[in-house]
Amino acid sequence: MNQRELFLRHVAQTSETPLLGEDIDISFAKGVKLIDVNGKIYTDLISGISVSNVGHCHPKVVDAIQQQSQKFMHLMVYGEFNQSPQVNYAKRLTDLLPKKLNSIYFTTSGSEAVEGALKLAKRFTGKTELICFKQAYHGSTHGALSVMGDEYFKTSFRPLLPDVKIIEFNQLKALECISSKTAAVIIEPIQGEAGVIKANHEFMLKLREVCSHHNVILIFDEIQTGFGRTGNLFAFEEFDIVPDILLISKGMGGGLPIGAFIASQELMSNLTKNPVLGHINTFGGNALCIAASNACLEIIISENLCSKAKQIEKIITTKLKHPLIKEIRIHGALGAIDFHDETLNMRVIKACIQKGIICDWFLFCPTAMRIAPPLVITDLELNEALNTIIEVLHTI
Repeated sequence: MNQRELFLRHVAQTSETPLLGEDIDISFAKGVKLIDVNGKIYTDLISGISVSNVGHCHPKVVDAIQQQSQKFMHLMVYGEFNQSPQVNYAKRLTDLLPKKLNSIYFTTSGSEAVEGALKLAKRFTGKTELICFKQAYHGSTHGALSVMGDEYFKTSFRPLLPDVKIIEFNQLKALECISSKTAAVIIEPIQGEAGVIKANHEFMLKLREVCSHHNVILIFDEIQTGFGRTGNLFAFEEFDIVPDILLISKGMGGGLPIGAFIASQELMSNLTKNPVLGHINTFGGNALCIAASNACLEIIISENLCSKAKQIEKIITTKLKHPLIKEIRIHGALGAIDFHDETLNMRVIKACIQKGIICDWFLFCPTAMRIAPPLVITDLELNEALNTIIEVLHTI
């Protein structure tokens, strides 16, 4: 058997045509470039779905991992040991956040951060009702799936969590569903898998007001939008409000698996009693992942990658013009190129991949192509990739 056949036989498949059936076997990745076993070079325009914000194998991230690996890699991570990498990173990150977001629970993924946040909200409020939004994506584990805003991906796995309401995004009238019975509202400031749909300012201000009035925990899912992706360190900074719980992952670890939910120390302390060990895991806050995360954060700050995200947005909106493109929705380096035609979109994506441009679509918006390059992409690299996309559109 060749490598492709072994891949299809022994690695669990989540679709019948991974990457539209293309046989891609990557042997090396650096910056924004991926090189396959045959020496073909690809430009990564999706960052492993908004993970590689500082590019692949950034030397500072690699160095941090190597240095930490010579000290220790895994200890018990339930908060029983005082681990300097965890403590120092938690202090550094929370110093960049509003004062009430001062306590971090480290996880191994975004989905687990969602699970922990939902548990914490229910534990703190003593209530069970959860409210989410149509076309929201928060992960695929049972709790996270329960607050996904699309029935297609949920129906085969029911029953899920009870007491979940799904309401309209960006509709003020929908906020009337929030009441004293509600434990938490979970929202993406910019809906990713819906095709990059940003919440409007008035809606977010009203949401914060209503949640505060009814003593409802407001959870912001910034798993995809965090760490400079949208032009700020976190997207919520644009709305003049602060969530009760902030969820992070993806761009956090420079390519290593890590996530977290962040809240006030007062709120987070509810996981320490009744029951003790209210939320535990084995690998959250693993020393190597923390070392990578710390390096990643410093790169984002020192290289001013938030501003670079805005530059990426400007280049894409200025250069990417073609009659087949019906709409561009983009915030920083998170963009949706909408053709308003699913079949056309899939043809464009397949042709781009064949020409060495890695791109894909959105779960709830299959008519749009995702463009979310590493924030370290140079203007030259980005322009060359956009030229290829335009070339594809001319010949499709």
